[in-house]
Amino acid sequence: MPDNIDHLLTETRRFSPSAEFARSAVATEDLVARAKQDRLEFWAEQARESVSWSKPFTRILDWTNPPFAKWFDDGTLNVAYNCLDRHVEAGNGARVAIHWEGEPGDTRTLTYAELTAEVKKAANMLLALGVVAGDRVIIYLPLIPEAVIAMLAVARIGAVHSVVFGGFSAESIRARVDDAQAKVVITADGGWRRGAVSALKPAVDEALDETLHGSSSVEKVVVVKRGGNDIDWNDSRDAWWHDLLAEAGDEHEPQAFEAEHPLFILYTSGTTGKPKGILHTSGGYLTGAAYSHKNVFDLHPETDVYWSTADVGWITGHTYVVYGPLANGATQVLYEGTPDSPEPGRWWDIIEKYGVTLFYAAPTAIRGFMKAGRQIPATRDLSSLRLLGSVGEPINPEAWVWYRDVIGGGKTPVVDTWWQTETGSIMISALPGLTTLKPGAAQVPLPGVAIDVVDDAGVPVGHGEGGLLVITEPWPSMLRGIWGDPDRYVETYWSKFGPTVYFAGDGARKDEDGDIWLLGRVDDVMNVSGHRLSTAEIESALVSHPLVAEAAVVGASDETTGQAVVAFVILRTSQAGSMSPEEAASALRGHVAHEIGSIAKPKTVMIVQELPKTRSGKIMRRLLRDVAEGREIGDTTTLADTSVMNAIRI
Repeated sequence: MPDNIDHLLTETRRFSPSAEFARSAVATEDLVARAKQDRLEFWAEQARESVSWSKPFTRILDWTNPPFAKWFDDGTLNVAYNCLDRHVEAGNGARVAIHWEGEPGDTRTLTYAELTAEVKKAANMLLALGVVAGDRVIIYLPLIPEAVIAMLAVARIGAVHSVVFGGFSAESIRARVDDAQAKVVITADGGWRRGAVSALKPAVDEALDETLHGSSSVEKVVVVKRGGNDIDWNDSRDAWWHDLLAEAGDEHEPQAFEAEHPLFILYTSGTTGKPKGILHTSGGYLTGAAYSHKNVFDLHPETDVYWSTADVGWITGHTYVVYGPLANGATQVLYEGTPDSPEPGRWWDIIEKYGVTLFYAAPTAIRGFMKAGRQIPATRDLSSLRLLGSVGEPINPEAWVWYRDVIGGGKTPVVDTWWQTETGSIMISALPGLTTLKPGAAQVPLPGVAIDVVDDAGVPVGHGEGGLLVITEPWPSMLRGIWGDPDRYVETYWSKFGPTVYFAGDGARKDEDGDIWLLGRVDDVMNVSGHRLSTAEIESALVSHPLVAEAAVVGASDETTGQAVVAFVILRTSQAGSMSPEEAASALRGHVAHEIGSIAKPKTVMIVQELPKTRSGKIMRRLLRDVAEGREIGDTTTLADTSVMNAIRI
């Protein structure tokens, strides 16, 4: 387990909620008290308050076969109806749902009535393509309104979406197509990224190329025209989104589905190198998304303008761009591009332009802004902001305080949220009108969520001690499994402490007040810019290159991205002289970008003669991490050859 808690011991700054904020706060002491009094009845209340049920549920939780949970399972609902139609029916059709801004500066505003109309047409389009309830649809799009429309249209007809981040490669798309047996792919010609069009459809074409991969389950590729870039076209398979939409009917009556009907699969890195298809279902997930969004962000939907900067390719984009905000009737900002395009102040321009009040971003971005300097946000009017959020990895105290002082004008609460793809919604966070904030701490489990920190034997640790973070009771938005692999689901999350205790894979520490501080991953999954990447996946990609005999990958601390990918590579003897170490490193970085995506590209590739291994042949990544982070090498007594470490230096 990471042992990087020293700086936390000296963090004594505290920020209490202002009387003004506390007075109108959504989350109250009563919420906390109700959750403590009867946890299951509390969740039933939240499900009834947050969600419109076609058929009300009578069963709250079925936990008779742990770790396979069923929540509200005799109730029925339509998730898209909850995000759209019901707001129109309540008289809020003219409320703005999405203020969208493209990277080049083009804009689009969609009210709830307009978004509902678009989703109805897209639902009819999918039905015309033969998509039925239960079918899987891959979505590979830039952050444009069509991404949200596509997700909701899939959900509306009871199909299952699997969104693939637009930076992922053809190989990543193909792995997901095959695992989910997807029937349709929705993509775009390209999207704007850093001032230029980044092509998307070519990766889909390569993923579905029968000469490379054989036949696939995909019957149709629907293409949104966004980038205007030249693309190849397969007349028998490809169709333009706008053409299909023009033929689709305007009216669509949403059908109700069981609460445990699958809503989406989202793939996340696994330590085996094969991505895990995390499955979320409908009623419990939507309850958790809406409840947490409303209470953590103190949402007042009539007046707030909310902005989560996450891409829909990640869980934050699912829960806190699409389902949570829209279920709650929020007005939100969606921005296609990067924070520094065309210049570093772009995010602050958008906050000023739309009067953003609630802002949710990753520590990686915040550290990048710190590096660029406070003079950039200082020239913008950010006075509309009243709450800031952080997501993706622990935020160090200095970045937390800079965020509050420079972006929040020294007055906004900062909620540092801990959760995972698997948990579906926020599990640990301050409640901004109640909690005295501690920079760098995740703080307290949300009301209704049962969290503990335990030792290796599963015994809770005392205040001031560190251990492993666990969730000790089921929760509505929990993952329901790994797609097609129940054994892996049990083994990955529920085997360490038995079938009723979820092990999150993170180290944590309770402070003297019992508040929780996250210490980072305890396995070999790295956290790069808030994205979880598997060392095994990257190692597999490296070894697939003809130059490489063996590879080991570690995550090294990086002040910008949280962790950076560092690869140690042994070249095949036959290839060792074919190019210089610099040329080989460059070629391998490009190869990983092609095989997995640029997010996984190693920051550093070290060409080495040997790797540190135990006598049983296990690579000692701990020692490689010492090298990558410039530390003194730790204990090498278990190495088969202790001289190896002398030859490995950055």
